Amino acid sequence: MLGAMACFVVNDALSKFVSQGLPAGQLIFLRGLMATLLVLAVAVVLGEHRRLGSIGHPRVLLRAGVDACATVMYLLSLFRLPLGNATAINLAAPLFMTVFAAIFLRERPGAARWWAVGIGFVGVLLVVQPRGDGFNAWALLCLSATLFHATRDLLTRGLDPAIPSIVVTLSTALAVTLLSGALSVAEGWQPATAGQLGLLALSSAFLATAYFLLIQCMRQGEVSLTAPFRYSALLFAVGLGYAVWGDVPNAWAWAGIALLVGSGLQVIRSERNRQPVRTLEAQAE
Repeated sequence: MLGAMACFVVNDALSKFVSQGLPAGQLIFLRGLMATLLVLAVAVVLGEHRRLGSIGHPRVLLRAGVDACATVMYLLSLFRLPLGNATAINLAAPLFMTVFAAIFLRERPGAARWWAVGIGFVGVLLVVQPRGDGFNAWALLCLSATLFHATRDLLTRGLDPAIPSIVVTLSTALAVTLLSGALSVAEGWQPATAGQLGLLALSSAFLATAYFLLIQCMRQGEVSLTAPFRYSALLFAVGLGYAVWGDVPNAWAWAGIALLVGSGLQVIRSERNRQPVRTLEAQAE
């Protein structure tokens, strides 16, 4: 999870840097195309290309579509928000997952988890700062992307274990490429320099690695143990944001980040405490 978060943030930073000179749709398309070719090459090397037919599995396609929407919305907002702020908003996904589990999976979170979710959403508001001159529609778009990311994570847990992670990764890369391709046609294209293409190629490598590591972690790792390490992305993002653009979150944003991290960790802690109870119930049955 640490490796996935580091790769995601470096990829975001590289994409944000290149976005200063290229239209958003064109940038996301080129990055997605490069990532697709890279993942396909890895699949061939691993011998998993013989199982590419599983990319047409309904759950894989649904997950890819949701992830593509999340990626495009997140990147469009990232290009116009400080890196640290966008990352903080995106880390509200565990809070949304708690709400989704209660609605769709009929789980019954305890009072402590609901308090944590409520406090976490206050943290989101402090980061977004939807007031007068501080209102930013791009922050709301980023929040929408977080909803899709939470949905993607729930869908990932339900995938057939027989489907290789590299195939799931490829499906996402393809979906992002197709969606951003349509966006790029609407926006128009402009010539890209060798330097921009090189940075996008590097970004694609980090992106493909991040996707693969995250999928492996979500499918094989114990969520209660790995989920807290998602918040390492904040350290990477704030550090890179300051080093490259000189961005420093204001006092309200720092307070929101603290509430987000604290509430997210409380949700994870509550989930971990519920695991032994579920195990005992299963044994009793």
